[in-house]
Amino acid sequence: MVLEIRISNFFSIKDEIVLDFRASNLKSTNAKALSDNVFEFDKTQVLKTIAIYGANASGKSNIIQAIRFCNALVFESHLHNENTEYKFQPFKFNGFEKKPSTYFIRFVSNGIEYEYSFSLTRFKILTESLYYYPKGRIKEIFTRDERMGKTKKEKYSFGDLIKRPMDVAENTSDKTLYISRASQMDREIGKEIFNYFHRNFILQYIGFGVSTIETLSNANKNRLLEALKIADSDIIDMTIKVLKKPGKNINADLKSHTVTVEDVIQDHLQIKTFHKASPGVSFDFLTEESQGTIKLFFIMLTLLDVVKNNKVLLIDEIEESLHPKIMEYIFNIFRTGEKAQLICTTHNTRFLDLKKFRKDQIYFANKKADASTDLYSLYDYSDFRDTMDLEKAYLQGRFDAVPIINDSMEYIKALMNE
Repeated sequence: MVLEIRISNFFSIKDEIVLDFRASNLKSTNAKALSDNVFEFDKTQVLKTIAIYGANASGKSNIIQAIRFCNALVFESHLHNENTEYKFQPFKFNGFEKKPSTYFIRFVSNGIEYEYSFSLTRFKILTESLYYYPKGRIKEIFTRDERMGKTKKEKYSFGDLIKRPMDVAENTSDKTLYISRASQMDREIGKEIFNYFHRNFILQYIGFGVSTIETLSNANKNRLLEALKIADSDIIDMTIKVLKKPGKNINADLKSHTVTVEDVIQDHLQIKTFHKASPGVSFDFLTEESQGTIKLFFIMLTLLDVVKNNKVLLIDEIEESLHPKIMEYIFNIFRTGEKAQLICTTHNTRFLDLKKFRKDQIYFANKKADASTDLYSLYDYSDFRDTMDLEKAYLQGRFDAVPIINDSMEYIKALMNE
């Protein structure tokens, strides 16, 4: 689970922004009715979902992109060599392009709370640290500062958890995160952290192999069919068959974090659907079903895996190709889960409703005067009462995170006649 994420100097993010999953002490009637929106860890209430709203170009997607980049760096940096240039852009104005970018995450793996952070430029790692709370008190696992001297002993300090820690340090260049190298060199804590980011923090809807798709589909066939009926009520059955053909790697590209449905299915799977109007006639899933139905199928596969295994899912523009009722269905899946979590961005104002989300679950991204991204939650507006119309207030610009548009007929006519 995630407790907190802090980011600075990535893309349009200049000053540090904070996503805090630790629930606020809300005592309103609405908040009390939303008990399924939180779960408890170590006497702390933790949010299951955070939704980020904001105008186009406000930086919502950059927040998701920065988290994806930093998490992916943990499980790919051991592959970097001396000519590596990291695929991100620091904030371009006010001299920030030459300043370090920073990432901090507080999370829980196997019941233990950790704090992991690093800073970097586009060309090298500068600092890195990992702490944990084995008995409720913070304890160092390691810290690293490449600016502290020339030798590894000057740059690193260690607690007592890692076996032969300097062996790992000697094999860690300034292009590589220490935790990545520790995992590669079979250190237990390195593998623990690596696996958290690789297996438990899911960066997009699609990122698993063919055998996993087949297993998840067959094990959850009834749930998948119920979900597909939301998109197409005529579907009554489906079959999935793995094709015995060699195929390309179907995991998402970590640079773009995207993958198409065709990449997943082509040459790997044969999926057939059957419709109520003619149950004996099969449809080829990829070519004969709608894009919305196809997307929902893979969304549901990921959601079932995430919620059943208490993982974290990161989604940009969750409403893309999805009906609002399907979005609500997705949010409700997380509400019914135990400790699974969702971080998403959206423009759909239907969910700006304090009977659906708590104040601390709703965040706003806004572009400041210097073109940087600011991030804040509805909870920061202490004067906003639960009885107010949240959707209306948002669209009226009460929280700033909306586009400013002159849509008067006179202005549009003048513009079109130029």
